[in-house]
Amino acid sequence: MSDMEKWPEIEKAATEKRRELVLQGSGVDKRISSCGGLPSSVYSLQLLNYLEVSQCPSLTEIRGEIQYLTNLQSLVLCRNKLTSVPDVIGILKSLKVLDLSVNNLKGLPEGIIQLKELNTLNVSCNLLEALPDGLSQCTKLSTINVSKNQITAFPPDLFSERLDLLSTLVASDNSIQELSGEIYKLSALKVLDVSNNKLSEIPSDLSDCPKLKEINFKGNKLSDKRLEKMVNGCQTKSILEYLRGKGRGRQGEDVGDADKKKKQQRKKKGKVAEEQDEVEELNKMVVRVLHVSEAPTALTVKVSAEVKDVRPYLVCCLVRGMNLKAGNSLKRFLMAQTKLHDDLCGRRTVATIATHDAQLVKSPLVYDVKPPTQLKIVPLGRKELTAVELIRQLHLEADELRKQKKRQNVTGLHKYLQLLEGKSLYPCLVDAEGDVISFPPITNSEKTKIKKTTKELLIEVTSSTSLQTCKDVMDALIIETQQIESSQGLAAFTPPG
Repeated sequence: MSDMEKWPEIEKAATEKRRELVLQGSGVDKRISSCGGLPSSVYSLQLLNYLEVSQCPSLTEIRGEIQYLTNLQSLVLCRNKLTSVPDVIGILKSLKVLDLSVNNLKGLPEGIIQLKELNTLNVSCNLLEALPDGLSQCTKLSTINVSKNQITAFPPDLFSERLDLLSTLVASDNSIQELSGEIYKLSALKVLDVSNNKLSEIPSDLSDCPKLKEINFKGNKLSDKRLEKMVNGCQTKSILEYLRGKGRGRQGEDVGDADKKKKQQRKKKGKVAEEQDEVEELNKMVVRVLHVSEAPTALTVKVSAEVKDVRPYLVCCLVRGMNLKAGNSLKRFLMAQTKLHDDLCGRRTVATIATHDAQLVKSPLVYDVKPPTQLKIVPLGRKELTAVELIRQLHLEADELRKQKKRQNVTGLHKYLQLLEGKSLYPCLVDAEGDVISFPPITNSEKTKIKKTTKELLIEVTSSTSLQTCKDVMDALIIETQQIESSQGLAAFTPPG
């Protein structure tokens, strides 16, 4: 290895057998520029399950050696100047999250369709003119974001029954001219955004998507002017009802028996799917108890502009009427949170949840950033520390745990320390008294710790990659909470102002 390739972050990751590595910012960009790309040593870190290289305009390519990182579950290569990605990316069979947003990609490698575990694909803000055929082979896809490209059409197989987990499809700001009626086959679709395209028609079959909750067709010149007016001013439910009516009207005309039979089979299938989906039933229950106050809530969260380049996405929710005293309710809630961290949050690499006793929270709150030496917090179960002291302490604990357990890696929050490396500012949630009550993705504060006596809960979900992920995680946790509370009485959910 040449001296040019001896990067301290990479050497540290290799020595300590780390599972996560984050390289970002101007310092890294200068080294990439002088090396002509990433050093080969980064591709030798075969234990990595999370790799992020971002905000490096000098990074224009990823070498084929990426294929050696076979344990990768999350690959984040956003805000660079990539012009291509090697086809061997398809060898990364464990990959769940692929973020190639804000680059200069004109095409995607065919190898993407070999990623059978992929659940999140973000290729927004590129120069793509088409998506690869065969995406339906990625049967675990739940989120696709292709916004702000130059795409003229969806690949035919995208609207496939095989993609029965696809819940979010964002394709705004492209040049898409047609939306196929086959879209009804996406039985799990909840969010569809095709705003600012070149659509002239919206297929009535869209109304047969059983779970669709949010659609956006604004910025398209629709031939049906009444529908265009509704799109610009009405809610999703009204638009779907209108489309459903158009479908019935068309069916009442001289259509063939085959079309009628197809429509009937479609409805029957949707009904069966709905009856079998317990989570959907819980969702309906949550909708019934959801309360959004017409008056400004007593708890507000302001967001500082500086978080944009650190950890920009935040979603909060208030849960009232909690009863954590009964049985093992608190334990079940904490277990649900842990499970979401492991699954939907990608082991905290995609998003992080923090919970607070709302009655101990002093409003208004500010989601802000602080230098590591100035960020002070009383972490759960510890005395007050600066972020620098806390991270140093956690590193020491991690090393000691490795020695005691004779492990190659550690579990728990220690493994997420690498996500902050290279950052000059750390994200934090600060209360009205100036106290930091949350330091994502590491910990929240002893000051607002929840316990069995907690009756009002403030939940926060943060992410550095996706607002939609924050929303999905929040929805999932609310459903879990409702399930726990259902035997004790209904809780009420309110988004803070």
